[in-house]
Amino acid sequence: MSSHREAPAISKDPVADSTDLYAFRSPDSPDTVTIIANYLPLQLPAGGPNFYEFGDDVLYEIHISNNGEPLSNITYQFQFHTELADPNTFLYNTGQITALDSPNWNRRQFYTVTRIDKNGYHELASNAPCPPSNVGPRSIPHYAPLADAAVVTTSDGEKIFAGQRAEGFYVDLGSIFDLGDLRPFSPDQLIPGPASAGVNATAGLNVASIAIQVPITLLTSNGSMPTSVTDPAAVLGIWTSANRQKVRVYDQAFTGKDSDVGPFVQVSRLGNPLFNEVIVPIGKKDLWNTLPPFADREFLSYVQHPELSSLLPVLYPGVFPDLAKYTAARADLVAILLTGIPTGVVDGLNTYTGPWYADMLRLNVAIPPSSSPSILGVLGGDLAGYPNGRRVYDDVVSIELRAIAGTTIPLVDKSYKPDAAAGAIYDVINPNKTSPSQLGPIGETYLNSFPYLGIPWDGFSNPSVTATPTLVNQ
Repeated sequence: MSSHREAPAISKDPVADSTDLYAFRSPDSPDTVTIIANYLPLQLPAGGPNFYEFGDDVLYEIHISNNGEPLSNITYQFQFHTELADPNTFLYNTGQITALDSPNWNRRQFYTVTRIDKNGYHELASNAPCPPSNVGPRSIPHYAPLADAAVVTTSDGEKIFAGQRAEGFYVDLGSIFDLGDLRPFSPDQLIPGPASAGVNATAGLNVASIAIQVPITLLTSNGSMPTSVTDPAAVLGIWTSANRQKVRVYDQAFTGKDSDVGPFVQVSRLGNPLFNEVIVPIGKKDLWNTLPPFADREFLSYVQHPELSSLLPVLYPGVFPDLAKYTAARADLVAILLTGIPTGVVDGLNTYTGPWYADMLRLNVAIPPSSSPSILGVLGGDLAGYPNGRRVYDDVVSIELRAIAGTTIPLVDKSYKPDAAAGAIYDVINPNKTSPSQLGPIGETYLNSFPYLGIPWDGFSNPSVTATPTLVNQ
């Protein structure tokens, strides 16, 4: 998965688990950039009576580098607190929730947002409300107005939202981790089976989203709105993190509450999708989560010689003969994941941030939103998609599978000809619409405006059991 349960330690701490990071020029407000950081993966909508919320003891951060170095020039910090109206009921709500201040809503969550930049600390919002988890149609007859009411607009023009949304990342999780099987290509697998459509394992699940929409002039190093892709100010490096205090004191029996003390330390981070999931070996995954991007030189060899690229020819005998013979360091993957893609490699594209090896999601803000988006991003001829940032509907699993399988090697080695299968490999197809006006899979998974991820699935409908998306060819 993108970064869901990607390391042993963080898999036991879901409220601090950075699951997906998105960054893109907003299609409906192109003078802004939208950044979405998701946490708390694989939420079963019916998971009550204690429904989902952010961690009051977690410091969530979104980091932006705007000068090419893998250091945070701008940080947005989010800290949450929960208020309990009635401690003597087991219920999340005792009647319908029709407003964010409804007396029937028993457990409400609020947050404070702080921006840290070269001018210091700026509190952008205090006691901002989160919408409730989507319990069901009797408890919450109209969810969208509650989510809309939870959007905060700052005096600087930033939009901010924190709350539950529909999961937008799609992957055939059960197939991929079953010895690397890809259902459409199962007949060619080492342990063959019948070909079948991929199954979206995250269909009908929810996630906790922190979304910000920021004027581009508040993000660039010189306060400009770049128009040239080669403008040094045009490329941003973005990552997200979650932090906990060093010490937790369990003291419910004596003081009635547990407490956390000491400085905050990083327990999770995320830049490019699937980096820790697929590139970093299991013995170093927990370490990677605690390190800043500027320490990623330690993981360079795993990018240059990814384990999956050597496994594909073994798992699919005879399908990837040219990939099996290619032993050079993967300079293409280093550019995509660790340095950004320099000018001249792909016509019209530049995401290069310099010689530092760092896992950051890189976005060139001079590239406008696409009028004909492709879920394959740059591989599909759409320079506004991954790995130039990442939109909510980009098929990052297929993109990265194809890159690892060798489709991007000719960008740096003209003598290499990819195997035929490399450009066709995928696990699960975006299950529905891909036109500019209809951007996503089943239901309301994606929206055309902020916060772009759709209304969360409700628990009564139990979509994780009943949803059976119809797949289409890619």
